[in-house]
Amino acid sequence: MSDEKPTKPETDPQLADKIKDSARQIWLAGLGAYTKAEEDTGRFFDRLVQEGEQLENKTRGVVEKQIKSVEDRVEGVRERATGTWDRLETMFDQRVSGALRRLGIPRRDEIEALQRRIELLEGELNRIRQRPGDDEEE
Repeated sequence: MSDEKPTKPETDPQLADKIKDSARQIWLAGLGAYTKAEEDTGRFFDRLVQEGEQLENKTRGVVEKQIKSVEDRVEGVRERATGTWDRLETMFDQRVSGALRRLGIPRRDEIEALQRRIELLEGELNRIRQRPGDDEEE
């Protein structure tokens, strides 16, 4: 048979080197996996932040559209209410004016017209009084 003596695995230097190499490779693979996971985590985190920003922008746009829609509706209601209020005010004024006329109470414009006529008549009367010679004929 062969001259070599069978060696025990515990004392075989080649086997020990192979085990050391395997252990080192496992260790390096673990370090590589850790580094890769750390890099992927950073990219994953950045991607999550980016997607969050996109979602925020979309949400903000939707919310702003909803707010604008509500503001438009409120403005429409306000315009209708103002128009209704103006019509009610006009109707009230007309009814009060009609009631005052029926009671014989003159309107402001009628009183102002009478005041202007009185002022004209007073002016004419003063001119007549100031004419020279009217006193002698009497």
